[in-house]
Amino acid sequence: MTARLWARRLFASVGAWQIWSLPRWLAGYIVAVVAADVVGLVAAASVMTVRVHDLELLMGLLACGAATVELTRRLGHSAGVTKDVYAVWELPVAILLPVVYAPVVPVVRLALTQWRVRKVPLHRRAFTAAAIGISYITAGLAFRSMIRVAAGATVNPARHALAWMVITAACAVVHYTVNHALVLTAVKGADPTVRLRDVFAREPLYNDVAELCVAVIVTFCVASSIIALVFAFPFVTLLQRSLRHAQLLNDARADSKTGLLNSATWEREATAELARAIRTRTPLAVALLDLDRFKLLNDTYGHLTGDQVLKEVARCLTTLLREYDLAGRFGGEEFAILLPQTRAPDAFRIAERIRSTVAALRFIAPGASGGERVSVTVSIGVAALDGGDQRQYADLMAAADAALYRAKAGGRDQVLMLSTTRGLSAISGPAPARAANAASQETQDGLRRALSS
Repeated sequence: MTARLWARRLFASVGAWQIWSLPRWLAGYIVAVVAADVVGLVAAASVMTVRVHDLELLMGLLACGAATVELTRRLGHSAGVTKDVYAVWELPVAILLPVVYAPVVPVVRLALTQWRVRKVPLHRRAFTAAAIGISYITAGLAFRSMIRVAAGATVNPARHALAWMVITAACAVVHYTVNHALVLTAVKGADPTVRLRDVFAREPLYNDVAELCVAVIVTFCVASSIIALVFAFPFVTLLQRSLRHAQLLNDARADSKTGLLNSATWEREATAELARAIRTRTPLAVALLDLDRFKLLNDTYGHLTGDQVLKEVARCLTTLLREYDLAGRFGGEEFAILLPQTRAPDAFRIAERIRSTVAALRFIAPGASGGERVSVTVSIGVAALDGGDQRQYADLMAAADAALYRAKAGGRDQVLMLSTTRGLSAISGPAPARAANAASQETQDGLRRALSS
């Protein structure tokens, strides 16, 4: 009876895991990756030989990894992906020690991270550890296969430094590729809007290359003497601080709620882009986007629903815009978009596509019946700078703001565009006639003044 009760409690506990709330294929994928890591660990353990020197090196590398986790905690940990230097201590395990140790190291490190730094759902930690473990197993096996090409390099790496380090670097790339392939498959499956160009952007990629290069150097030095860890740790700590500093600078540029550029950063970069457009005589457009009746939505459904709406609108902008476009949040429910190398008709089409996409969104708001579907609309004002125009930032923003004001006054849920050289063009989204009739003569005069100032 006791055994049966224990089994029921176990099944109930397993059934409550958050992993089962994921799409079935994604939950199955996570389980498969974890199972593959366990199989690799068991297979490697069946042929391993325990040696004192290996255990000493393992303990030294684990200690450095644990100190790095503690430094991460002291430096602070953001809610997003934090760039650290764990591969510097873990790649030597995969290259220099028996393969069985490779999947163990990320488990120890992530367990310590869960305890000391930040708690996340356990299935995410298990999947991350398994993906890293599989990538290290693959890198370790690749090294043992390729090092045979350089006869004697295993015994005396210093005499074959070039071949040894090139092979180690190649194995580091194998680790990086396998790990990212496994993780990005899950990330893309959970959130199809994630863009690979953001993951492999220039700055993160540069940091990854720097980390792997340092990992190769540390691996080569440790292969000669474990004492190298004493001298490597301060240097790696400095590298971690510099990476963290770069991340903090990037966070300072972004709006914390939406991830878009904050208003100060957007204005600074937009001003520079406008000056470049004037100098090179290339077209450019600005769009100001404002959520319709957003205060009413907040008052009716609460600020959590309002925050969800802001995040989803920001995600739409990120998905629909081009890589070189600039999207920022100006505060409240207003967003700003800069469209370099974009003429007036194209700017209008982009803005209209954004408007229609947002109008099609549906949000689940808390309600007595388990959740009510809520939709939102946006009004967008666009101002275009043609190639020969010399308007400055303030003029262009005033024109876009005037267009936004008329879109609001004309019934909302529409796009109005101003061209600084072609005059007022009252092109609207769903109801152009209504918008044109609703605009007062005073509004039109204000628009003309904005264009001629």
